[in-house]
Amino acid sequence: MVFLVNFARVVFAPLVGEFIEEFSIREGTAGLVVTLAWLGSASPRLPTGWLLTRTSRTKVVLLSGVVLTFGALGVALAPDVRTLMIAAFCVGTASGVYFIAANPFVSELFPARVGRVLGIHGMASQLSAVAAAPVVTVALWYDWRYAFYGLALAAAATTVVILLFARDADLPNAGDDDTDFIAGARSAWKLILSGVLLMGLTSFVWQGLFNFYELYMIDKGLSATAARNLLTVLFAAGVPAFLVSGDLADRLPRVPYILAVISAFIAGILAVVFASGIVTAVLASVLVGFAIHMLFPATDAYLLGSLPDATRGSAYAVFSAGAMTTQAAGSWVVGEAIEFGVAYDTVFLTLTAGLVLLVVAFAVLDRAGRVPGGSGGGAVG
Repeated sequence: MVFLVNFARVVFAPLVGEFIEEFSIREGTAGLVVTLAWLGSASPRLPTGWLLTRTSRTKVVLLSGVVLTFGALGVALAPDVRTLMIAAFCVGTASGVYFIAANPFVSELFPARVGRVLGIHGMASQLSAVAAAPVVTVALWYDWRYAFYGLALAAAATTVVILLFARDADLPNAGDDDTDFIAGARSAWKLILSGVLLMGLTSFVWQGLFNFYELYMIDKGLSATAARNLLTVLFAAGVPAFLVSGDLADRLPRVPYILAVISAFIAGILAVVFASGIVTAVLASVLVGFAIHMLFPATDAYLLGSLPDATRGSAYAVFSAGAMTTQAAGSWVVGEAIEFGVAYDTVFLTLTAGLVLLVVAFAVLDRAGRVPGGSGGGAVG
């Protein structure tokens, strides 16, 4: 299921050019379609966190499968860009519902190995990102809408399978005491804020980069085929990153480790900006793709590993909603800047400068012991 819900979000990136052509829109509007998918992923996270104080994780996961099925059908049948936007938002909603229920659930299944199992879960998610561009390439031989018909069918089948498996499984009850959503979130507000700033702002830049990566590479002089394949390289580099980062997150001080990962991502963006030719573009794509995907299990392990059972679901929902809302606008902002006439290199160098300031600020605060869960022993609450 995590493969499918993530595929539903990332499959829009290799379709930006198709949307521009088929619906006669500009880059800013195409970027808004992608942003709506990610805003859809952000929008249900707080309500889902509250819902988890009233019902089980598995029922919420099943709900996400139903929403994904109908959302994918909506995209496949969209006759105009307005309908496409609504359907993209619905598809994103399914992923938001899923991750709020599934990530705490996975961490509770294996409490002694939170980083590792989140890495495995994330790797399954990342495989869908690798598959997105090739699936779109095959679908474009016929019609891009077939990718979403297939997604709807797979989502429906997987939902049924999960329902059957859940009936016979002996599931953990670690979240049973998490019954007060507001109190749970309030008790860990400093940890939540730190996570939102680290994950949200870095992923804001990532959103803008990968959703326009194909067009960016074409602007650098690469062929359309090479540019689309580089998008696959970008995501493929993330597959081993999840496993490596999950293990490291269990072994290293988590805040310094996260800052090191963001620094590597910054270096990757600079490599992309100054790349010229296919060889350097491939190497830069591997670096930036590997670095950013190390961030996700590292941050989840930081949050979920620091939160007690009684507040984990509620606090994680607030963190996730904040981080997703922050990052969702990345593709729209980049799209508007490009449409306004700003060069790709200028856009990404400016965003990278902002990330440098973020890393420096958190490094100073962590050394002073002011970051919750950090190396200085900052309080979680």
